[in-house]
Amino acid sequence: MQSTSRSFKANAHRALNDAVLQRALGNIKTGFQEKRRRVVEALPEFEALRDSGRDIKNHTLAHLDFYLERFEEKVIANGGTVHWCRTPAEARETILAICRRREARTVTKGKSMVAEEIGLNAFLEANAIEPVETDLGEYIIQIRNEPPSHIIAPAIHVTREQIAEDFRRHHTELDPARRLEEPGDFTDEARAQLRDRYFQADVGITGANFLIAETGSTVIVTNEGNGDMTQLLGKCHVVIASLEKVVPTLDDAATILRLLARSATGQEMSVYTTFSTGPRRPDDLDGPEEFHVVLLDNGRSAMLGTQFQDMLRCIRCAACMNHCPVYAAVGGHAYGWVYPGPMGAVLTPSLIGVEEAGHLPNASTFCGRCESVCPMRIPLPKMMRHYRTREFERGLAPPMAKGGLAVWAFLATRPTLYRFVTGMAARVLGALGRRTGRFKSLPLAGGWTGVRDMPAPEGRSFHALWAERRGGR
Repeated sequence: MQSTSRSFKANAHRALNDAVLQRALGNIKTGFQEKRRRVVEALPEFEALRDSGRDIKNHTLAHLDFYLERFEEKVIANGGTVHWCRTPAEARETILAICRRREARTVTKGKSMVAEEIGLNAFLEANAIEPVETDLGEYIIQIRNEPPSHIIAPAIHVTREQIAEDFRRHHTELDPARRLEEPGDFTDEARAQLRDRYFQADVGITGANFLIAETGSTVIVTNEGNGDMTQLLGKCHVVIASLEKVVPTLDDAATILRLLARSATGQEMSVYTTFSTGPRRPDDLDGPEEFHVVLLDNGRSAMLGTQFQDMLRCIRCAACMNHCPVYAAVGGHAYGWVYPGPMGAVLTPSLIGVEEAGHLPNASTFCGRCESVCPMRIPLPKMMRHYRTREFERGLAPPMAKGGLAVWAFLATRPTLYRFVTGMAARVLGALGRRTGRFKSLPLAGGWTGVRDMPAPEGRSFHALWAERRGGR
């Protein structure tokens, strides 16, 4: 997938002025935040589960080579094959070779962000192989010729009216006057369109939420059942996953699964949680003849042992972006690559470089909501600060940011002047905002007030309040 992360500011401005997109993004709060809150409150041990999930992933990452080798041994023992790929190009070529050996002309695909990361669909099409997305959201954006804008709800940026228009344009053999209004209408039509494609496909490609070293199993979590049909009906099942998806045991996977659905979609458990262990055995009623796991590195091993290693705990639940005020304002496409939101603001520069994606760590208010809801307790704001520091040290910071830091440094090294200026600013802004308690616009703060109000200060600076408290003792 071609990155446009360098153009984040321009992308964000377009998104803020897109009325249809803004209406679609309004569904995030009711669709994700409230559901998560309810199921988390209903599980008293949720915080303890977060600690367990974090500890499982930390242990795995500390012994990643061991568990990956163990996983490969078990896959081979079960009759499958593991392919180790350092780069997206290697992963694409590996999958193409499998498809060509099977003489595949059509492949069905379950939702996979790693497939997006390596640009798999475009590559297969360029080699005369038709990829068919079977997840409803992925199917919608495929016929729209767009990348996903969210990692679990890829078409969240699209309204029902737009989907209806796309279905009528794409499914020309159906009655143009048919009803397309409710979610069930779209689901039924997509199901009918995709049914035959499952049987026509020579190869089924899925992602993986987990790779289990203990058994050599791969796990996918879906709500539609399309992943099961993709991997069972094709003669060959190809799993594409990144290295950090491995966990030691089935029990470890079960622990993290209790966190995943609650954090992602506000469910106690997703409708389908499917374990695949090798190809079809002689006494199996169904299943693929071949089972392949394509393991992608693409810069992840370079994150081990660095201040960004914690990012590899991510289980792709999207809770961080569902609670992020920046993502809610601009949507996923503004981030310019595969992974949007707070997790993308850390993972994207880790994978494609801070020179290309340096704007993304700056796209945060540092409110901390992302870290507070992350089921794996990933310190996202801290890692974004690390990238801001790296960007500044390399001279890549925007001129406004560098100028602002220079002014702040000048004042901060002169405490008396600093207290005078901040105290004066707090008193003036407090007086101006006393009536409403907030500002709809402010000089030099248009980037903030363009999409939200700025709370007015109480009228006194922190230094003044601290001095008052100390003096009262």
